[in-house]
Amino acid sequence: MNQVQFLSLLLALSVALNIAITAGLLAYRSGASMPNALLTGAGAAASSLGVYFAALAAYK
Repeated sequence: MNQVQFLSLLLALSVALNIAITAGLLAYRSGASMPNALLTGAGAAASSLGVYFAALAAYK
């Protein structure tokens, strides 16, 4: 793994974490319980990473 690939992976993880926190807080502030808000955030992070890895696989 070269430096560009490593930094690209770190950027994807950072974006996924930001999406997860935003989705979780939005769900919690909308009235969802804490476990449901955490699951919503985790689902959003997994979806965003799935899209990233699918695009990466299609590119290669």
